[in-house]
Amino acid sequence: MIKRRIGNSDLNVFPIGLGAMGMSEFYGESDDEQSIRTLHKALELGVDFIDTADMYGTGHNEQLLARALKGRIKEITLATKFGIVREPEGKTVGLSGKPDYVKKACEASLKRLETDVIDLYYLHRVDPETPIEDTVGAMGELVKEGKVRYIGLSEVSGDTLKRAHAVHPITAVQSEYSIWTRDNEDANLAVCRELGVSTVAYSPLGRGYLTGTLATITDEKDYRASVPRTSGENLEINLKTVRTIEQMAAAKGVKSSQIALAWLLAQGEDIIPIPGTRREVYLIENIKAVDVALSKSELAELNKIAALVQGTRYSAAAMQSTLR
Repeated sequence: MIKRRIGNSDLNVFPIGLGAMGMSEFYGESDDEQSIRTLHKALELGVDFIDTADMYGTGHNEQLLARALKGRIKEITLATKFGIVREPEGKTVGLSGKPDYVKKACEASLKRLETDVIDLYYLHRVDPETPIEDTVGAMGELVKEGKVRYIGLSEVSGDTLKRAHAVHPITAVQSEYSIWTRDNEDANLAVCRELGVSTVAYSPLGRGYLTGTLATITDEKDYRASVPRTSGENLEINLKTVRTIEQMAAAKGVKSSQIALAWLLAQGEDIIPIPGTRREVYLIENIKAVDVALSKSELAELNKIAALVQGTRYSAAAMQSTLR
């Protein structure tokens, strides 16, 4: 089976992973049993890189993975994140990369995941009140203690990555990256490649819109309804850009989602997309993207889309914590 190595580590994974966030919240009502079936199907099909975070469902997502992967957690590369602090009822209260919080958060994740080691542990967002050197130093201590195998960062600038890497080797940077979203190419991709750091691409399907199956969101529990890029007039404009993907998919006899993922895979062996889904049918569609080849002319056509997209990918407040 084809594999991609994550950074300069011994973590070799299927080229497309699985993001578990939507199994707990943010995209409408969740269904634990459905999600568990999807996770089991992922293992059956060889998907061995699963991504979660302590803030997804305020711990529920990690507990869900522990339940689904009981007795099999060593079969996969498990990644989780810390740094976005939420109250038990779900309200986000801030960011923390303080050394004592790093260790506290890790212990809590280990307990929820019912494991003794986390394969890849990310700082979810940079804490502006704590030097990145202090945060990464504490993460490095977790590696020395055997509680974490490798460490990563999420939504960081190239400068922050360099400073962090000087303290302890960084294995991966998680960035939102898709045909729709290419901010990271200017912000950190060159530095990632200079340092041998993989890019783990989250929201590679544009939060579902690049599949061509979504229109207006009406579910009040679905946060996409309030995001500038996927609401109001911006959404109407942006959905027109998806037609290019749909037309190409139809011509090739594949799904739009497969075109979007194939585009990412073609950006380099150091790119590993982690599309999220709660359903087996979409999981199967996603992983078949490894068999889709795009010509230079097709890639060039898809490359034009990002410049046409209107609206930011998060709210104004949330954008302030990205690419720091």
